[in-house]
Amino acid sequence: MQQVLEKVKAPKGGSKKSSFPKETWLTWYETMLRIRRFEERSLMMYSQQKIRGFCHVYIGQEAIAAGLVSALRKEDALITAYRAHGIALAKGLSSKECMAELFGKATGCVGGKGGSMHFFSAEHKFFGGNGIVGAQIPIGAGIAFAEKYKGTDNLCVTMFGDGAARQGALYESFNMAMTWKLPALFICENNQYAMGTSVARTSNVQDLYKIGAAFDMPSEAVDGMDPEEVHNALDRVAKHIRSGKGPYFLEIKTYRYKGHSVSDPGKYRTKDELQAYMDIDPLKLTEEKILKNKIATDAEIQSIKDKIKAEIEEATQFAEDSPLPIAADLYTDNYVENDYPYVRD
Repeated sequence: MQQVLEKVKAPKGGSKKSSFPKETWLTWYETMLRIRRFEERSLMMYSQQKIRGFCHVYIGQEAIAAGLVSALRKEDALITAYRAHGIALAKGLSSKECMAELFGKATGCVGGKGGSMHFFSAEHKFFGGNGIVGAQIPIGAGIAFAEKYKGTDNLCVTMFGDGAARQGALYESFNMAMTWKLPALFICENNQYAMGTSVARTSNVQDLYKIGAAFDMPSEAVDGMDPEEVHNALDRVAKHIRSGKGPYFLEIKTYRYKGHSVSDPGKYRTKDELQAYMDIDPLKLTEEKILKNKIATDAEIQSIKDKIKAEIEEATQFAEDSPLPIAADLYTDNYVENDYPYVRD
């Protein structure tokens, strides 16, 4: 754990000068704060049984979502695993439709029929939210193939966890993506644990980015606790992919502060380990860097906090007040053809 921690540890408060404008820093901060407060409210609502089923929160990993989205185009596709709330919010889905989906309401982003693990929005080119470990990896390769087939210069970002990095589908997808030089960016969000099992216990290669070497795929590790580092890496890699050079693999090192899901007490890690990572909380360090470098004032930061607080309150009330899906909608949204021949009354 200490070796990993040293790789991602940033100077407290951040004295390093940044080339990014105020607007970018405040967007990063607002995105991260929105995700943090949304996920905290999700846990609260789950404890009140307003949200049921599986629920995996993104607390601790917010810098990845913030830096990733700022470096990409809106037209770029993105697909991820079941820890999807934060990425969905960063990609542009509203707090209202996301909270309503968690509540299982008809106003949710998939009509209340997907729940926590299956967020989706064609409008935002966000393809989930996938509940099967690693299932999104070949789908992401397929989306990248579609972009190349159509002749666009868009790319597809496929995100997965360290546990999924040991699925056979990853190796098949990497091979196909490199063979066909697909516009695919593969990102492993390495939060150190596959459910409750550490990377060290399950992988002979603990620097997971080295997996790409077997396919001659350009690969590297990135500090996932700093939105600036994530943005810089994504911006550079996206240019590589758009130039027609084929896919790239990033292992973004991060940490989740909560359990794998709401039912996980996290007893497989020590309090000292958790505290060490909380000391480099990306949200806290980003706020400190903004204030210490006089990028923005205390009043401006407080204004963002007030805005997000009101937004999450409004989203929660919206979810509470929204109707449940009607039974007649059970078979809608499943097939492009409304009269699909295998659906029978």
